[in-house]
Amino acid sequence: MAVRPFVPWPDRRLRTPADPVASVTETVRMIWDDMVETMDAMPGVGLAAPQIGIMLRLAVVDASDRRGQAVRMANPEVLHASVQLRRHEEASPNLPGVSAVIERPRAVTVRFLNEEGQTEDRDFVGLWATSVQHQIDHLDGRMYLDHLSPLRRKMLVARAEKLRRQG
Repeated sequence: MAVRPFVPWPDRRLRTPADPVASVTETVRMIWDDMVETMDAMPGVGLAAPQIGIMLRLAVVDASDRRGQAVRMANPEVLHASVQLRRHEEASPNLPGVSAVIERPRAVTVRFLNEEGQTEDRDFVGLWATSVQHQIDHLDGRMYLDHLSPLRRKMLVARAEKLRRQG
């Protein structure tokens, strides 16, 4: 297992939809292991493969109070989203130093291939749901800042660029 480097914004891979995973192989499991280690090193509650330059529809999420509860997902898709929204301050290691409060459905039902390569439908609520939706955005070539108004997005990116230059 290894901690992988993050693709820096505005790398085009962060704006490119990831390719579907045909099946869960040993290679996929090794990528998931690296992703969990990278997520834990952030520390964060989720990671999508494109964030580390792997253009596959792979994500990991662990919003538990204690680590070691990561859900590994291939080809996740939201089947159902609650009407009730939840506000949460989101950020990304691909655009460090900035964050924004985003509203997303409080609960989602997601279908994905699990570690055994079986199709699984699972309900996620609260921070788990927020993180899963955040990762699916990455898999679709979107980032949390795409949920902001154009003006707020421009200000956030400018602030991140200023922080990067200050080094």
